[in-house]
Amino acid sequence: MPDSRVAILVPGRISPRVTERLSERFELIAVPHGTELALSPQEAERVRGVAVSGQLTADWIAKLPHLEMIASFGVGYDGVDVHAAAARGIVVSNTPDVLNDEVADTTIALLLNTVRQLPQAETWLRQGRWASEGPFPLSPLSLKGRHVGIHGLGRIGLEIARRLEPFKVRISYCTRRPRTDVSYAHFPTLLGLAEVVDVLISIVPKTPETIGAIDADVLRALGPRGVLINVGRGTTVDEPALIAALKNGTIAAAGLDVFTNEPQVPKELIDLPNVSLLPHVASASVPTRNAMADLVVDNLISWFETGRALTPVPETPQKA
Repeated sequence: MPDSRVAILVPGRISPRVTERLSERFELIAVPHGTELALSPQEAERVRGVAVSGQLTADWIAKLPHLEMIASFGVGYDGVDVHAAAARGIVVSNTPDVLNDEVADTTIALLLNTVRQLPQAETWLRQGRWASEGPFPLSPLSLKGRHVGIHGLGRIGLEIARRLEPFKVRISYCTRRPRTDVSYAHFPTLLGLAEVVDVLISIVPKTPETIGAIDADVLRALGPRGVLINVGRGTTVDEPALIAALKNGTIAAAGLDVFTNEPQVPKELIDLPNVSLLPHVASASVPTRNAMADLVVDNLISWFETGRALTPVPETPQKA
């Protein structure tokens, strides 16, 4: 007997919790994530919702004539063509807030790892070098007395700033418009921020304005004691310029959780001694990813039960 439930398309990989919970209420149509939409015309006609982690192109959206709702797994939703969705009156949701704390915690850990070289120190111990060669060399950098600039003071950026306050560092930030609920110094330009701070933490989404924003000029302004931490999007940083800056001492160190062409990380970055690298794990704990998965599912349930998404993105409409 044909399934009469609402059909939800799941292209490619997503948290198993999403598919487990969705299958209790919806018909799931799982397809590989590729350049072509591997759906029959009959299946495409039935699809009314999408649960996706990653890209959903305008071409895919165009092939789903009855699509109403796209639930994107993650706070960033730059992989979904929201303009194509908005043009069709399709609502897009994301998963904000539930990952703020985890990403902020990871950011602080990555900053400490970078300035104090803690991963290298652990490796020194594990390799037996403490016993055979003596203490691990003193870290050339410290967080003490630093001035930290935050590139993007949204929900996660604000949580990062609050965690930094007990470290007794100065905090400034760069956004298009100043916030009225914080006392940190505001800089309207990234270059202006980089000129006065010696740690730059980037936590901005991928937009035309942020692509390549941290370039050779910004790195030069950050200076030879400068430390760059990127937990936002890999595309924000000009990777060749960063590699050059790390090699020639333009800046002192960098800690990166995101990269331009994930999961491909330039070997030049991997080989550098003054870099701390993570494989895009800022939100990657079981509790946080489960909360994100639940919000994906709850958005779809809410939409098809009430006509309203729980966390719609601002670019797409919502029924009254």
